[in-house]
Amino acid sequence: SQRDASHKKLAAPVHWPYLMARQPRPDLPGITQHLVQRGNDRQPCFYVEVDYSRYLQDLHAACVRYDVALHAYVLMTNHVHLLVTPRASGTIARMMQCLGRHYVTYINRTYRRTGTLWEGRYKSCLVDGDRYVLACHRYIELNPVRAAMVASPDQYPWSSHCANAHGHEDPRLSLHPILASLADTREAGQRCYRALFDEVLDETQQQEIRTYLQQQRALGSARFQAAIAAQLGRCATVRPAHRPIVQKAIQKAL
Repeated sequence: SQRDASHKKLAAPVHWPYLMARQPRPDLPGITQHLVQRGNDRQPCFYVEVDYSRYLQDLHAACVRYDVALHAYVLMTNHVHLLVTPRASGTIARMMQCLGRHYVTYINRTYRRTGTLWEGRYKSCLVDGDRYVLACHRYIELNPVRAAMVASPDQYPWSSHCANAHGHEDPRLSLHPILASLADTREAGQRCYRALFDEVLDETQQQEIRTYLQQQRALGSARFQAAIAAQLGRCATVRPAHRPIVQKAIQKAL
């Protein structure tokens, strides 16, 4: 009967694994990426100073091994931010796997612990253009200031700020071409870079970076996003807040 047919239609199974399928991270050679990785359950991933040094040592070795340029970083107590550019697709994922293996092994042996250190997979978004690359530099290096750990970014020892802003030696870093284009000389470029930190990022810019990073999309101009979408074959812009993806899929299945 018509009623039975309607009942059968409503009883159709919803394929939850399909609905919850995990999208691959956006990854293209030569395109800068902003990465964040957090400690499991927001627990510390660094305990004493030597841990920070060891992480930077392992990070540098992994970047060299997989030919990934490191432009900016900050090591917070329970998470890290990196700004990197790969020469080839897939190298950032391999770099992070290599880094994770070495650093987690060190932490587990040093502190006689077991289990995971990181909270799932790292998050990443593609970054384009002067405005967005510079905004990510500021967002990353201002983390300790936003966390009220220091009054200014050059007071925090575990970030790239002193190298990028003052020219302190840091062999791990590779100057981003956009930073190199700020002025004709390195000293003048550093003055321009320091001037960017005279004001903190406004809340709108911060939220934009967080959203693109969380959703792992392409942070940049509409033209850049269209080009990335064409190359990856999927949407490169962020979804509206609270978009009912699962509910729409359920309704379609029903």
